[in-house]
Amino acid sequence: MAQEQAIIAGGCFWCTEAVFNDVVGVNEVESGYIGGSVPDPTYKAVCSGTTGHAEAIRVTFDPAVVSLPEVYDMFMGTHDPSQLNRQGNDVGTQYRSAIFPLDDAQRAEAEAAIARWNEGHPGSRAVTTIEGPAPWYPAEDYHQGYWEGEGQRNSYCLAVIPPKLMKLRKSFAAKVKT
Repeated sequence: MAQEQAIIAGGCFWCTEAVFNDVVGVNEVESGYIGGSVPDPTYKAVCSGTTGHAEAIRVTFDPAVVSLPEVYDMFMGTHDPSQLNRQGNDVGTQYRSAIFPLDDAQRAEAEAAIARWNEGHPGSRAVTTIEGPAPWYPAEDYHQGYWEGEGQRNSYCLAVIPPKLMKLRKSFAAKVKT
């Protein structure tokens, strides 16, 4: 089985992680930090907004099951890419909407995904940035698999994640795990 990776940032990494854990063909989702100037950042430092990093996820997927354009379209379709440096109550550059392509082909796909979103949403404009290359820093262990563990009782996540999952199931039903 071939595997590819994509790195995306669209607000709280737990909320984005929950969406992609539900996608057929996605084998792993890792929360982390990317796009900043401080090596080995911590959650506390990133949340301060002073490191330049975004909370992001690294999605490992089988391109024979779910394509990179589909991954990017699901990303664009399950958060609000028209909000600058925020997603709902999460405010700051660490919550920006961004794609971090790993090569020129991914960069072209990211540009195409943003264009598709803009075409499908007259009157709105995605502020999603295409950034990188940049070093990836995995989040601390206690942040990994958050939605699947005991942490899912967090009231913030319980308020934010279900609407994202509903968007995924409505718009990308054929790609949702049963």
